[in-house]
Amino acid sequence: MMLRRFFDKDVMRGLRHGVVVGAVIVGAALWWRDRTPPSAPPAVPAVSAVQLQPRQLDLAGETLSPDALRLAQWVVGAADNGTRPFVLLDKLEARVMVFNPNGRLLGASPVLLGYARGDDTVPGIGDRPIEDVRPEERTTPAGRFQASIGRNTEGEEVVWVDYDAAVSMHRVRLNNPAERRAQRLASATAADNRISYGCVNLPVSFFEQVLWPTMRSQPGVVYVLPEHKTLEQVFPGLAQRPALAGQGTLVGPI
Repeated sequence: MMLRRFFDKDVMRGLRHGVVVGAVIVGAALWWRDRTPPSAPPAVPAVSAVQLQPRQLDLAGETLSPDALRLAQWVVGAADNGTRPFVLLDKLEARVMVFNPNGRLLGASPVLLGYARGDDTVPGIGDRPIEDVRPEERTTPAGRFQASIGRNTEGEEVVWVDYDAAVSMHRVRLNNPAERRAQRLASATAADNRISYGCVNLPVSFFEQVLWPTMRSQPGVVYVLPEHKTLEQVFPGLAQRPALAGQGTLVGPI
């Protein structure tokens, strides 16, 4: 009987000791949990500066022809250029406009174009010697082109519009005085700006200060407006999503 009493005391003492030790362990675990910093939240994917900026057509006071304005509104409103700069070439006006990715006009300039009027390129013309290209084949094609930068066969810096057809944008060439290319660029009318084999000649300062830096940093999209076809024939997306003044914020003369 005495032995059993001593045994019961030892058991009770052990149980009490176990409860105390357990409480200490649990308390220590809770204390350590509270001191452990929470795990970092999942990383948020970076968003490019272009995506954060609002898309808006800002003409900076420049006046565009109705067709060029309509096309510019569609490009910006539909984000057809993605996050790349873009160029509009208005053949009827013999004028080029360079925009940043969000639709802000960076500059505009007169240009020289292909001698022959037309919206298509003669198949295989890019593989023929230039002296074999007949006058009626010297067209600047209309359409949407993915630009790239490079050098032509003479080592000149160029922005390729249609590489296969050998159509590019480059500095004006003044090696033939009889062509009066500088005077044609400076004239008030677009009627005398048809002189090249199809390439687009730009004033040297505009090429070096506006077009080349823009395209060298990120080659963009070139939209060449037609002169015989309709805009919808050349840019089918216009028919699917018409250019509306309500698409985005439009700044500048409408």
